[in-house]
Amino acid sequence: MIDDVSEVGDGVFAVDTGYVRPRLDASHLVVADGVAAFVDTGPASAVPRLLAALAARDLEPAAVDAIVLTHVHLDHAGGAGALAASLPRARVIVHPRGVAHLVDPTQLEAATRAVYGDAAFERLYGGLVGVPAERIEIAEDGARLALGRRSYELLHTPGHALHHLCVFDSDTREVFTGDAFGVSYREFDTVAGAFVLAATTPSQFDPAQMLASIDRLLARRPSAAYLTHYSRVGTIDRLGADLKADVEALAAIARGAADDPMPRETIAARIYEHWSRRLDAHGYPADPQRRGALLRLDAELNAAGLWSWLTRARR
Repeated sequence: MIDDVSEVGDGVFAVDTGYVRPRLDASHLVVADGVAAFVDTGPASAVPRLLAALAARDLEPAAVDAIVLTHVHLDHAGGAGALAASLPRARVIVHPRGVAHLVDPTQLEAATRAVYGDAAFERLYGGLVGVPAERIEIAEDGARLALGRRSYELLHTPGHALHHLCVFDSDTREVFTGDAFGVSYREFDTVAGAFVLAATTPSQFDPAQMLASIDRLLARRPSAAYLTHYSRVGTIDRLGADLKADVEALAAIARGAADDPMPRETIAARIYEHWSRRLDAHGYPADPQRRGALLRLDAELNAAGLWSWLTRARR
């Protein structure tokens, strides 16, 4: 059985939010000098797991100083309002563009329902609660966050979303990347190491911005990255090069299918074929059923985001 909580760094714990399947979606609990913060929350249904992770470390709710949201997509921030209500001292730190969606998640809910459908929305994300405006702290680019003796830099990193930010630990040179550094499922780890995929999901994906944000992160020479999907990876230079190549390949796939009669379906199929070839080269076993279970939905969502980007670019 996979534990809900794993210690993945010095004072850093990955909490499996229970979203969709094990080891898909992580909230990271950071503890320093008796003070704590969460980076991303997962959906609303994850809040009991996050509170249990605190209790298991003998931390009271009042020990949590901050809830930092890399962006407001609901697999990252759907639990922010409910969690804040349980943590009396915690500031909710978010990119300026995300503030309105936290205070009133109505528009975000509508956009998510449009992507996933009503039934899936209720199953995955139901129970959204707004965050009181007075609990929110805006994260300007380059702002600092102190947590005990630790110091973090908040970096605006658009590309996956215009309201995306990353959290860079100035002492350990580790970075919490949300979706800006792609997704890396632990099931795809082989003797070659971790395997990374671009996250081009709807609705604000932009390849040029994403590549620039990856370069911005790489320029800080991080020792490790904590991805929401899923947790700690090393060998950052290799993964960064792989990720940039993947962004470029997916953008080329989308351009090549722009005039297809069923472009989104064609893009999704070609993305899956591209990723499958990469997995072969990575040494992942040729198991079509398992690959499909892990990657088909990602391919479909990435295709939707690519099509949204192409549609904007062609206006």
